[in-house]
Amino acid sequence: MHRNRHSSGQIDLNDLASAFCQITDVDRMKQFFHEIFTDNERIDLSLRWRLMELLKTGMAQRKIAAELGISLCKITRGARIIKNRRSVTNQILDSRTAE
Repeated sequence: MHRNRHSSGQIDLNDLASAFCQITDVDRMKQFFHEIFTDNERIDLSLRWRLMELLKTGMAQRKIAAELGISLCKITRGARIIKNRRSVTNQILDSRTAE
């Protein structure tokens, strides 16, 4: 598949991000995910999000690795994001716990 890249070689996510922003209904978003992502891609995205949720609760990284069956490398990356209080991920998770 040809990737849409800028002259700098970076993948251009503008169009995809814009498409995501147009969807405000959970069922439509799930349908969109089924349309553009493979089963494995959806599983990977779900696991990555679950990892972030568990990190946010303070669960130990090794316990998360055992529970989700994912590498400590992926967990370490997630932990760096969670440690950044200004990350979008933190903002989303904080807003969900405030509800």
